[in-house]
Amino acid sequence: MGRYRPPRRRGSPYITPEGEQALRSELHQLWKVERPQVTNAVHEAAKNGDRSENGDYIYGKRRLREIDSRVRFLNKRLDELEVVDRAPADTNKVFFGARVELETEDGDRVKWRIVGPDEFDVSQGKLSMDSPMARALIGKRLDDQISVQSPAGEQFYIITAIEYDGV
Repeated sequence: MGRYRPPRRRGSPYITPEGEQALRSELHQLWKVERPQVTNAVHEAAKNGDRSENGDYIYGKRRLREIDSRVRFLNKRLDELEVVDRAPADTNKVFFGARVELETEDGDRVKWRIVGPDEFDVSQGKLSMDSPMARALIGKRLDDQISVQSPAGEQFYIITAIEYDGV
């Protein structure tokens, strides 16, 4: 079994200002804080002699490769991202950055914010705009019904609220 992995489909190039700041903070943390510490630890471990059986050296080098890989990714990604920092002209429709409240068939209410693929976090109610749910929501209006195919089957929702930051 080889290490080849097919290339991932590129996500949408949009991001909120908060998401961009989080990526820049991660880049700073990795490059200015964590990498110098790991480099120093590898340097100290290398002084101990036989590197082939030196766990600190081996795992330190592995961590440096992980950090360098993530830094390269973040630098490339930040260059191609477009920060969306304003509400759309028609705030009655769901677009990128919208906070949407949905009602399920059972009467339960769920809230989502549609964000870029680099910042989604379902536990915080942030939904990637590339997800099936977000694709079903984009372009819809208040009181529209949407259907989303899920592993549990088709689910129906009604849009009960649409909000944008700064509006």
